[in-house]
Amino acid sequence: MTTTHPPRSQTATEIPAVPLTVEGYSVLHQMMRFRWPAWRGLPQAEKSAIANEASDALSEMERNSGGQSALYSLIGHKGDLMLIHFRESFAALNQAELKLAGLRISDYWEPATSYLSIIELGLYDSTVKIYKELADQGIEPHSDQWKAEIACKLERHKEAMRPRLYPEIPANRYACFYPMDRRRGEEKNWYTLPIEERARQMGEHGLVGRRYAGEVRQIITGSIGFDDWEWGVDLFADDPLVFKKLIYEMRFDEVSAVYALFGQFYVGVRVPAGSLERLLSGELSK
Repeated sequence: MTTTHPPRSQTATEIPAVPLTVEGYSVLHQMMRFRWPAWRGLPQAEKSAIANEASDALSEMERNSGGQSALYSLIGHKGDLMLIHFRESFAALNQAELKLAGLRISDYWEPATSYLSIIELGLYDSTVKIYKELADQGIEPHSDQWKAEIACKLERHKEAMRPRLYPEIPANRYACFYPMDRRRGEEKNWYTLPIEERARQMGEHGLVGRRYAGEVRQIITGSIGFDDWEWGVDLFADDPLVFKKLIYEMRFDEVSAVYALFGQFYVGVRVPAGSLERLLSGELSK
């Protein structure tokens, strides 16, 4: 079935196509493979000393006031460990990465992959209203006055949304991370749709997620210009079955069914920093 979109209005053609966003914490996902044969060959006392050093460092990072870190034991062949870092800047993420690289345990893990992004909230509905309001006032798009008005309005949105932009890492037992794109091929191209149509589809898409409030926590990060995909999605829940139910239901939305492309999925079990030695000894049950 082919969807026909109405012609864009004259006002719509005068306003930018790019939706406004507000950003919060910078985010780094690190997926690691553990060198189990080398680890098993170490004396028990040395394994304990290395694990305790790493536990102390991770415990401090879990409590970091400028954005936390969390450790997960990955399920499946894509890696053994996943570290999620929330920080106030890319420079702070780099410091977290270097701090871990300086630990002795880094001799026994190696990167499987990583993902760099920033917490992002899209303002589709507000964008249309703001753009049209400024256009109706006769303010030229992209002029200095336009930019100043946009900056002022975004600052108010950012302050109102601060808890969602600078959250703690949810303490749920399971995490699911995956990257995604919006399709931009010859036949279906998300970026050529009118902004009003994109806002409508995203509104419908959001309704599904709200039905799962209380069961799953979702954090969206933007990665255009930072990594190979356009967005990253983190889901947190105490029952991993909700990941399947939520994502499956969302794929029936037009925005996902027609315009979404998905990368690899990573699912892990939360490991408190103090339990690292038990995990590496095989005593921590998943």
